Amino acid sequence: MIGEIQGLAVLHYGAADFDIVRSGQFVLCAVSGARIDLNDLKYWSAEFQEAYRSAEESTRAFLKHRGIDR
Repeated sequence: MIGEIQGLAVLHYGAADFDIVRSGQFVLCAVSGARIDLNDLKYWSAEFQEAYRSAEESTRAFLKHRGIDR
């Protein structure tokens, strides 16, 4: 279960920043599952409450959520 991963933070994503709900060292990319250290977290969706490792993964997730993925 994801909630039991040692060091996994739980965040609430806002439009310009995020709040830490449960402290930890990293979050998981919603697309790739890769670890993202909180210090390196730059891409997320407030609408979907997901973190992304890169702009490419953020775009892929957005298109998928909108039913535009191929």
